[in-house]
Amino acid sequence: MDLFDWILVGIYFAGTAVVGFYFSKRAGRNTQEFFLGGRRMTWWLAGLSMVATTFAADTPLAVTELVSTHGVSGNWLWWNMLIGGMLTVFFFARLWHRSGVLTDLELIELRYSGAPAAVLRAFRSVYLGLFMNTVIMGWVNLAMAAVLEGFFGLPRSEAFLYTGLALVLTAVYSSMSGLWGVAVTDAVQFLIAMTGCIVLAVLVVNAPQIGGLAGLRQALPPETLSILPRIGSASDGAVGVLSLSAGAFLAYVGVQWWASWYPGAEPGGGGYVAQRMMSTRSEKDSVFAVLFFQIAHYALRPWPWILVGLATIILYPQLPAAEKKLGYIYAMRDFLPSGFRGLMIAAFFAAYMSTIATHLNWGTSYIVNDFWRRFVQKGREEKSYVRISRIATIGIMVLSMAVTSIMTSISDAWIFIIECGAGLGLVLILRWYWWRVNAWSEIAATLTPIITYGAIALYNAGNPEAARILFPNSLFLTAGITTVVWITLTFLTPATERSVLDAFYLKVRPGGPFWKPVEQRCGAGPSHAPFGRMLAAWVSGILLVYSALFSVGEFLIGTPGGGAAWAGVSLVSAFGVFFAVRSFDT
Repeated sequence: MDLFDWILVGIYFAGTAVVGFYFSKRAGRNTQEFFLGGRRMTWWLAGLSMVATTFAADTPLAVTELVSTHGVSGNWLWWNMLIGGMLTVFFFARLWHRSGVLTDLELIELRYSGAPAAVLRAFRSVYLGLFMNTVIMGWVNLAMAAVLEGFFGLPRSEAFLYTGLALVLTAVYSSMSGLWGVAVTDAVQFLIAMTGCIVLAVLVVNAPQIGGLAGLRQALPPETLSILPRIGSASDGAVGVLSLSAGAFLAYVGVQWWASWYPGAEPGGGGYVAQRMMSTRSEKDSVFAVLFFQIAHYALRPWPWILVGLATIILYPQLPAAEKKLGYIYAMRDFLPSGFRGLMIAAFFAAYMSTIATHLNWGTSYIVNDFWRRFVQKGREEKSYVRISRIATIGIMVLSMAVTSIMTSISDAWIFIIECGAGLGLVLILRWYWWRVNAWSEIAATLTPIITYGAIALYNAGNPEAARILFPNSLFLTAGITTVVWITLTFLTPATERSVLDAFYLKVRPGGPFWKPVEQRCGAGPSHAPFGRMLAAWVSGILLVYSALFSVGEFLIGTPGGGAAWAGVSLVSAFGVFFAVRSFDT
């Protein structure tokens, strides 16, 4: 990179620091400001912040690896999560906003009663806020180091050093500015990151070696460009359509989206998605925020990455399987002119820092609100909790650096997170719509997949590869065992105290047939659209996003006629979604 490139990178870092200082006074008022921005965010800012958070340094690399290995259809390994995400839009967004909690873990003691609820809240605050959160941050750190290593040819130790400096800066502005600073920098960082990715896609696809979109279509076999996966046939080892067994396809599309906890795609909402929904000004803002997130995340944002991924198949055909993700970095290095290199490195730092900032703020909210304030120091002044929040933010940063130093595989970390949460998702969904779910239900659903994951790992270690239970087929076993265990324990343990159930129902008014005993006792009906209308909105939302995804894909790598047809389906679905949302209470 030349001087102009470095100036662009320097301007980006300076601007980020300025935002942190600007919002530091507001964030210092109280924990509502620090963790929820005073609940005054607009839907578009909250939505942009969610989209930016899920765009980490590893995301373009992961998409490139999927496309290089399985063709465009390889993205169904994460596109399937839309089904659960759209469920959050219509069934849970308003309930989260209505609950009035500061964190999603605070909901545990709003919904359940007694010592089991308190123990569950304490355990999950540490388990998610420290353990799971630092694992997630660890793979994001690892990916950013890989970008610097591949682009600049740095030794790994030096790449980790520069990543660590960016992490420190992120921790500083996150600890100063709270959620407002995180969200505003998220929006700016997302615009920088997407601009860089679009510029790279245009330059690479129009390079002489590719010859534009027409050249891309001509050089690659049709199966590589296919958006839909091939079901029931084994892969032939070539770059082509994603080949899934019927069981694997069912695991991804029929089980994973409702069964597994995964950051940004939690069944029933939760995590930083719930945090952003609860930070908005109104129930409708919360719905629009998460709806915008689903559309941008699944339908619009992936295509610049996919185009570069397809181009790398032609440009770097000799890359071994373990290095296919680096094709994206090599394309940056080989095809970006002066100025754009600085923009792209700034874009990767922006993507990295937006994700890290959110995870620092979100993880700290658990440690401070759900552990420290609840169990260690009660009744202190708000400024005291803000001070602890800032210290905890730095502490989580240090811990994430330690986790990064022992982590070797990003994909293994993804699978670990999905499998350790398999089966928990159904409880997180049903606790809103079935009064009989209690704290023991969620305790069982939290611990059983962890134990089952360990048991499967021990079994696999002692058996030949052909007899092992591997992901994604392991989801059937883990989710099945977990579901049986938590449902059994639900009926073997006492129900939540009536006073707690009644208070929860009157505050949130979730409705549905499984709240009838409580509804009749309280004499208050639900405050939402009928279930039939919400189901229709859910289906319309899924059709909207998938048809938009297919439409953009057909225009780029397929046929204009196919793109127009899918655009028509998307438009019709959009009207269905619009009228459904319009009927929701404000």
